[in-house]
Amino acid sequence: MAKRAEYTVFQGRAGDHNDLAISGAKAIGEELESRTGISPTVIGTPAPALNAGWHEELDAALPSLKEIQSRFDDVFGRGAISIAATSRCAVSLATLPAVAKHFPSACIVWFDAHGDLNPPEASPTGYLGGLALAGPVGLWDSGLGAGLSLDQVVLVGQRDLDPFELDLIATHNIPLIKPGANLATELRNAISGRSVYVHLDCDVLEPGIVPTDYKHEGGLSLDDLRVCCELIAEHDFIGIEIAEFQSAWEANGSPVSPNALLDALKPVLR
Repeated sequence: MAKRAEYTVFQGRAGDHNDLAISGAKAIGEELESRTGISPTVIGTPAPALNAGWHEELDAALPSLKEIQSRFDDVFGRGAISIAATSRCAVSLATLPAVAKHFPSACIVWFDAHGDLNPPEASPTGYLGGLALAGPVGLWDSGLGAGLSLDQVVLVGQRDLDPFELDLIATHNIPLIKPGANLATELRNAISGRSVYVHLDCDVLEPGIVPTDYKHEGGLSLDDLRVCCELIAEHDFIGIEIAEFQSAWEANGSPVSPNALLDALKPVLR
């Protein structure tokens, strides 16, 4: 019997540089509801971006992050697949410890132009989102828990990595998969038959495909993303969090539909 899916939309602060990802997550939730007839559970209340250091951002986000962690705990406790629009990568500080609690040996496939593996003391920018994966793998204490190990992580599409992250990847032999003809084969080998949870930062895509905060050339195409999702769908699929989709190319710009993005993700959506 196929697992059912539950939908979540995060609308709180999470280290935002601007206000476009909160509305982007809302747009994804609305489109998913239109496609499935399932209303998402909304977590958090929109608030203007602070543009502050990681500690202040974390303090401001913590109530909403604890709420979404509780929501994920409930979803997984009911045996459902989690489909979530999480606005910013920093929300993973809360979601991934819940994944680890319920699926302690899961493979985390991290689609992102960045590694997000810096602890605060190694971060060149002090940006909360750059610490998003480092917390759940135990490199620093965010107050939201950990539970993952580095050998559970598979990186896909990273092309803007800091010195600490490069050393970490090399030391721990973390799979780092780039776009190319062998993308699907390398991803299959890295997953190695494990259950899969997906984090998608939309800046993993080539700039210009969807609006994102960061832009780095050499990203995945939507076809690349769909191929990856087709492969992931062959495994025991736990869920996906869709982050960093901005609702417009610029502040006060015309709304951009998430339809093309969701079409590429269709193999893993329920």
